Amino acid sequence: MKDTRFCNPHLFRKCLVIFLFCLGAAAFTFAAEAPRFVQKDGRWALLVDGQPYLMLGGQLHNSSAWPSELPRVFKAIAELHANTMEAPVYWEQMEPQEGKFNWDNVDALINGAREHNLHVVLLWFGTWKNGNMHYVPQWVKTDTKRFPRVIRADGNPIDGLSASSRSNLDADKAAFTALMRHLKTIDGDQHTVLMVQAENESGIIGSARDFSPESNKEFAGSVPPDMLAAAHKQPGTWSEVFRDNADELFQLYHQAKYVNEIVAAGKKEFGIPVYINVWLSYPPGELPERRISIPGIQYPSGGAVQEWVGLWRALAPAIDAIAPDIYGNDPDFVYSVLQAYHRPDNPLLVPEIAKLDTFAKYFFAALGDGAVGVAPFGIDPRGWNILGDVPAKAHARNFALIGPMDREIAKLNFEGKLKTSVEQPGQSQQELDFGDWQATVAYGFPQNDGRRPPGNNDAHGAALLAQLGPDEFLVTAVDASVSFHLPGHLPGMRMQILSAEEGTYQDGVWKPARLWNGDETDRGLQFHEDDPAVVRIKLGKF
Repeated sequence: MKDTRFCNPHLFRKCLVIFLFCLGAAAFTFAAEAPRFVQKDGRWALLVDGQPYLMLGGQLHNSSAWPSELPRVFKAIAELHANTMEAPVYWEQMEPQEGKFNWDNVDALINGAREHNLHVVLLWFGTWKNGNMHYVPQWVKTDTKRFPRVIRADGNPIDGLSASSRSNLDADKAAFTALMRHLKTIDGDQHTVLMVQAENESGIIGSARDFSPESNKEFAGSVPPDMLAAAHKQPGTWSEVFRDNADELFQLYHQAKYVNEIVAAGKKEFGIPVYINVWLSYPPGELPERRISIPGIQYPSGGAVQEWVGLWRALAPAIDAIAPDIYGNDPDFVYSVLQAYHRPDNPLLVPEIAKLDTFAKYFFAALGDGAVGVAPFGIDPRGWNILGDVPAKAHARNFALIGPMDREIAKLNFEGKLKTSVEQPGQSQQELDFGDWQATVAYGFPQNDGRRPPGNNDAHGAALLAQLGPDEFLVTAVDASVSFHLPGHLPGMRMQILSAEEGTYQDGVWKPARLWNGDETDRGLQFHEDDPAVVRIKLGKF
């Protein structure tokens, strides 16, 4: 007898319906995945809708996140070729009366971003903004008994809320959790909002710590066990354990715990990444207004500056990333900062960098260190700007170049297949090692036969190379040439270029526009900042 169990049409249709339902449910789950950071082999990625995302950001001036300002804001974002807008949320605007919230600004930002096909990072200006309390509501500012200020060593209060105060913490936490709850309501399934920044350059400007009677009593006592564990120290008082750093680390302890509790409560409402940004410790003279290397003067005391990133990571585990704001232009300083914040326990994100052209090359340096995003500050033409207010032309050039392939670059970087090279003063060429293949990056444009590469007068050159396969690379650069060669051989010896396609990515698919050969390849692939290009090159050996 013939067995018909496996050709029953009714059973087949039923199985097909179940299969299609499961397939659709899986696709919906994939699309609905909230943004998150992931780590693999020491590298980090920001996943958006399940895929690595490179944030090409633009941060607004402090007072530009208002509906009346948005037309000029979105124009500036378009000119920057950014894919993400960083915009403040003001506690004083959002909660003008305690417990009564106004979502007009937040909703305008998110709706406007959707209309312009942008993602958003919201910056919570709460207890701290640049080491001060300027964005707290009036009902907080005027009630100094309930919301105590930091007290200096001379007994005078300053313009900052005490991190040792439970009432200060509870008020900020209530507002931040309300914000995160609202974001989940309006954006829980759309992912317009990628991340939220908790506070802004938190810490104290004007004192190393709070010298109130309550804080002084605590300071004279024993260091808490969790601080000892984080710092790998033996028991004792704050002065005994930390000596010259005791005041700063006392402030850091209370501040990190304060921010961590706020972040943890907010993420319970809406589980997207939350990071903090950091006013760095600069070498004396790097920023003229902050020459004195003293916490509370040179930078906000208690912040997660380079030396204390590890302590913050241990004391504030709810925070997803600790991110540096970069306004120093010394290359050695910038590279040291990137290395300090690119850690196995911390994804590298640069949420603020000066928008001057001289800082644009550090975009490539950050990518080479695995950064998940970079954003110049003050991109809209409205307001004061640190280091001067000029158009972000070079940043816009970078974003226009990388933007069409941002997802591909993010994925290649996460897979460890991307390397960058940034010009150094007096160093006209550099080598990049891809194992079986080497690449020589030579700076300056044009480059003449038989002569050393000239370099660029202001050392602004940069190059980005990503390995697509054993003998295939994606290449772009700014005022530089790139030549491939085998280890121990000159370019052209026992190797050849099989193809060099100039093109771009469209919806994840490489679209060639023309072939390079002859003068465009014989002296290396030459790239000029006024004629940006991306080349996919395939090499052969013989």
